[in-house]
Amino acid sequence: MNICKIHENVSKCSVNTMECFMVLSTQAQKISIATLCGLFGTLCIFENSLVLYLIFSSPRTRRKPSYLFISSLALADILASIIFVCSFVNFHVFNETDFSKEMFLLQLGGVNTSFSASLSSLLLTALDRYISISRPSEYKLLMTRKRAWIALGVLWVTCATIASLPILGWNCCTLNSTCSELFPFVDDNYLSSWICFVMVLLGCIVYAYAHVLWRARQHVAYMEKHQGQVGKQNTRMRMDVMLAKTLVMVLTVLVLCWSPVLVLMIYSIFARLSNHLRKVFAFCSTLCLLNSMVNPIIYALRSKELYSSLRMLFSRFRRQLKASEESPEADSTHKSSVIETICEDTRVT
Repeated sequence: MNICKIHENVSKCSVNTMECFMVLSTQAQKISIATLCGLFGTLCIFENSLVLYLIFSSPRTRRKPSYLFISSLALADILASIIFVCSFVNFHVFNETDFSKEMFLLQLGGVNTSFSASLSSLLLTALDRYISISRPSEYKLLMTRKRAWIALGVLWVTCATIASLPILGWNCCTLNSTCSELFPFVDDNYLSSWICFVMVLLGCIVYAYAHVLWRARQHVAYMEKHQGQVGKQNTRMRMDVMLAKTLVMVLTVLVLCWSPVLVLMIYSIFARLSNHLRKVFAFCSTLCLLNSMVNPIIYALRSKELYSSLRMLFSRFRRQLKASEESPEADSTHKSSVIETICEDTRVT
């Protein structure tokens, strides 16, 4: 069967129809997907958990709005990895169908919430850099911790609300409308709306970064011309330029990882997908995990504060490991000295 066609005598909302969306036909394909999900998911959870620890273990970083947005991105990537890997592997590898339509839409809503929050956190980070570079003298007044927490609250509530619409009734079963060829029970109009939402987020991020890069280039030219006249402000400008370059790297990875998935989603709305393209979509979906895995690596390599915190953490771990290795030797030395003392006392008596 090249295309998932539901027979007229079978309800399109039957749980049995989910088998049409299980496109991995060979054991090699299933092993490949399971390996990619397991590898990317495990590394993503470990790396983003490490980023969260580094941010909140340091009083200096956890007070800055920039790192609050980065921590929101890390949290979203952790949740996306857990929910996506569990649901994706169960569905495509183990072919689990022992759950209701509501349970499937709930899992899909969790994945959508996490990935949408990840993109939105990147947008807030881009806006933070935009304000920092375009209005540096007013940055601390405009971007406070309170406003940052409010922005994050609005972000997560909005993403959760949009992702919950299918389970609340906007699905092809309730509306008796056209179902998506990529996701069971999902209405084509909802998929179109979600794609538009993601494209708006990406457009705003690209616009903010374009302005950041333009101002960063102006800062570089200014620093080269007035190298001897700038002091503390010069250091701040260099930090802004460096962080802007870091975030552009994150954006580049984001676009490269999400473009194949978005292109296939858009194509599925206007044309029928062959079975081969649906398999390609399944493998391209794992690129979203790759994006979540690469982000914290970029932070650790490009952020001086996080990198120094990471070095301190490793050095503390090495000291504890060295101390634990020396402790048994000290105990054995102490025990041998006690035995020698007892033997000498025995000879004297």
